[in-house]
Amino acid sequence: MKNAIILVLFATMSLSLFGQKQAALGLTNALVIGQLDNPEDRYSLEINFTELLTMYGVKAEPSLNYIKFGENSQVLGEDSLIQIMKSKGIDTYALVSVRGYDKKFKKTNRRDSLSNALSVGSLFDLYREDIVSISFEFKFYRNGVFVYTDIVKCGNVGDRSSVIKRFRKKTGKRIAKRWMKK
Repeated sequence: MKNAIILVLFATMSLSLFGQKQAALGLTNALVIGQLDNPEDRYSLEINFTELLTMYGVKAEPSLNYIKFGENSQVLGEDSLIQIMKSKGIDTYALVSVRGYDKKFKKTNRRDSLSNALSVGSLFDLYREDIVSISFEFKFYRNGVFVYTDIVKCGNVGDRSSVIKRFRKKTGKRIAKRWMKK
């Protein structure tokens, strides 16, 4: 009887762990949207992420090509801009933000709509004095529907340039290993 209970508990736990694992993204195109309040940080993050995606064969464009400097990113969720993106062959929105300055963050369980996700502001800058690690959150929406989330944790950062360097290194590995597979 005791062995049967243990076996049932083990099977239940195994199934719940398998159910939590996300399928691969299968990323082929993306409009990159940096969700940072500081325009300089937003520009840096979008350009670097776009370059990384392009290096791995993903058709990518930064959102800064479609909105005015300093304008709210909610504009990107409007039907007219969505149609422009579809005509260019882009159906995936990749939102990237700074989740915080710690390595303990987990993936979010929230599945916000695209318009809600675009309206979210950021409390964090790309770099602050006295930080040693930073976590970036990525949310992917395909055809306006949430499809994937991920967190990239970068440690050993000492200045703004080292944050960008670590972001490129860690995110490049993540693109190749998890986001490209179907």
